[in-house]
Amino acid sequence: MKRLLSLLLLCLAVPVSAQTGLPPAPYADRQLDDPQQETAARDLMEELRCLKCQSQSIADSNAPMAGDMRSQVRERIAAGETPEEVRNWLIERYGNWVSYNPPIDSAVTWPLWIAPIILLFAALWLARGRFRKPKDRE
Repeated sequence: MKRLLSLLLLCLAVPVSAQTGLPPAPYADRQLDDPQQETAARDLMEELRCLKCQSQSIADSNAPMAGDMRSQVRERIAAGETPEEVRNWLIERYGNWVSYNPPIDSAVTWPLWIAPIILLFAALWLARGRFRKPKDRE
């Protein structure tokens, strides 16, 4: 019985140990006082990918890392940086993957931009052959 109780307590203690002991970032969930700066920060946060969730923007994610990134965005915009400067800083820090709109000039990302065009032309070429009327035979 003691072993079962110890095992149960151990299983319950694992999620508690996974919680971070650090305080939340100051601007993770607090808006900036200047409405224009907050709008610029919010627009930028919608364009940045949460590195932990991967399918959510940092504006929508509840992950602690997304909160840290939201705070960094707000702090830098409040300090006078433009959204483009903040985006470039985050891309430099985390790579192009952090942005939902990666630049075309990268050797890694240009195939992502050109592939849909190539697939569209391939689909049109296949459809042309598929839907062509058969010629009358004599």
